[in-house]
Amino acid sequence: QVHAVESGGGLVHPGGSLRLSCAASGSIFSINAMGWYRQAPGKQRELVARITSGGGTNYADSVKGRFTISRDNAKNTVYLQMNSLNPEDTAVYLCNVNVRSGGSASFSYWGRGTQVTVSS
Repeated sequence: QVHAVESGGGLVHPGGSLRLSCAASGSIFSINAMGWYRQAPGKQRELVARITSGGGTNYADSVKGRFTISRDNAKNTVYLQMNSLNPEDTAVYLCNVNVRSGGSASFSYWGRGTQVTVSS
């Protein structure tokens, strides 16, 4: 079993910054892609940013230039640095990790999410 636990959410004023962390633990042989998604009330879950095992990244257009995803493979942790936040960034942010526990198959695991609220 693999667990992914997010931290770092909170309330921030427009223009402010937050750094989210997501640590994976459990039966982990290797981690492939790691990603951040978000879901606002009444909206579908959307990809925010994703990083591959090789360090390749992709971002939603709405966050390009403001958010940066990174990972620490030694700690099985992925980060999301969020700058220039605006109220449209308000959502629950969820971590997703694609993990190989043994053998050739890999599986995706979700964290429970951390709330980010941008408001004056």
